[in-house]
Amino acid sequence: MSKEIRSFDFEVRASQNEEHGHFLDGRPIVYDAPTAMSFYTEVIERGALDDTDLRDVKFLVNHNTDMIPLARSRNNNANSTMQLSPDGEGMKIRVDLDTENNSESRSLYSAAERGDISGMSFMFSVEEDRWEALMSDHPIRHITKIGKLFEVSAVTWPAYEQTTLEARSGALDSAKEALESARAEARAREEARTKRIKRLKMKCEV
Repeated sequence: MSKEIRSFDFEVRASQNEEHGHFLDGRPIVYDAPTAMSFYTEVIERGALDDTDLRDVKFLVNHNTDMIPLARSRNNNANSTMQLSPDGEGMKIRVDLDTENNSESRSLYSAAERGDISGMSFMFSVEEDRWEALMSDHPIRHITKIGKLFEVSAVTWPAYEQTTLEARSGALDSAKEALESARAEARAREEARTKRIKRLKMKCEV
């Protein structure tokens, strides 16, 4: 299963109340927002999260999978320290941070409160997609179904070059393979159509 990472300057906010203590909230996934990648444009279609596997999602910093998660969503139940809220616009999250007992949580909360951390990123797998303008120099990839959400991260560099992100996550190779497969299917369909038309013309001439 290919894992892909998308990292953008999505707003992350630091807040505090009696119910949740110190927490972060934001919207790491947004539908219908065209995003320029290295050699294509990508759009996460409305409803792509409808059947996504959200059974175990970690909250990290800068996708550091070696660190202890600062929060975790297990089956997205009420006791989870990270709440995931898919809606008509994409997905919102709330992360309850243990700033009393966890120094990394305190540091992250302080950085978000000061605006030093300003973005979120997410790691996911693509289950279904479709391509538009396949034969152009910059086709459009529509992600119609996200298979699994692995983790969400607060990120220091939410808007650094997308090619770096794609290369690090393997998404570049994955997208190229998906594009070439879609182009091959389109060429095969066109060849089959041309053959059908040719056979019909031959029958008409007879």
